[in-house]
Amino acid sequence: MPELPEVETVCRDLNQLTQKQVIWGGEVLLKRTLAYPLSTSEFCQNIVGTKIACWQRRGKYLLAQLTNASSESAGWLGIHLRMTGQLLWLERDRPLQKHVRIRLFMEGDRELRFVDTRTFGKIWWVPPKESPERIITGLKKLGVEPLSPDFSWQYLQQKLQNSCRPIKIFLLDQKIIAGIGNIYADEALFKSQIRPTAIARDLTPEQIERLRLAIIEVLQTAIDKGGTTFSNFRNVKGINGNYGGVAWVYGRGNQPCRLCATAIARVKLGGRSTHFCPQCQQ
Repeated sequence: MPELPEVETVCRDLNQLTQKQVIWGGEVLLKRTLAYPLSTSEFCQNIVGTKIACWQRRGKYLLAQLTNASSESAGWLGIHLRMTGQLLWLERDRPLQKHVRIRLFMEGDRELRFVDTRTFGKIWWVPPKESPERIITGLKKLGVEPLSPDFSWQYLQQKLQNSCRPIKIFLLDQKIIAGIGNIYADEALFKSQIRPTAIARDLTPEQIERLRLAIIEVLQTAIDKGGTTFSNFRNVKGINGNYGGVAWVYGRGNQPCRLCATAIARVKLGGRSTHFCPQCQQ
């Protein structure tokens, strides 16, 4: 599933390519991709003629603020890519890929296509007088943004002190930290020299600060690399992310650690593949 760096990469691309663009039409090719409204005709009717003011990211969600011809609010467009969702900015006459689910027609014979192989991705239209959090209920459950000033040592310590979960599982909880998934949890734990199985509440103050700084550093590095592509992720231009080539541990089971040459271990933790260095993360 795309994590914070991948979604942030898409968000920045969308702002560069589609900001101020008017949505002239739309086509829903798979109805269940719509989370709200459930009517395809209602969805298309309400987005046609709106302009994309800007894109924002919240956790793993993308949010486009829409305006009308008078620059008044025309609601929001919400998108969650889930496991295999992609947003591609293409010429309208480009042949349709096999798994195109929704098309948004823009100016200059361009379109934004939502492609989703596994069909878990969702799109919402939020009416102008509604808050995105009321329609896209998952937004209300999200914790702090790890690249914001609110992600402080005090915040992390307070959340950790009563948790008896392994620290890897703790980091995957979107109600605590929004946007971190399997890849960057493993990477941050390696950078902070913490074993994924360590109990969250047992971390020392020094380890907590190392972990906090490692999360920020790993996420920022991944954003700079355009995210990670191991299977499905592409940016809006269809280009792979490059972080996978410099990953410390994720996806490198049995390969030598980049620091000590010990073979990277791969285990299951909470049903998720987990990678770590037995020597560096004692």
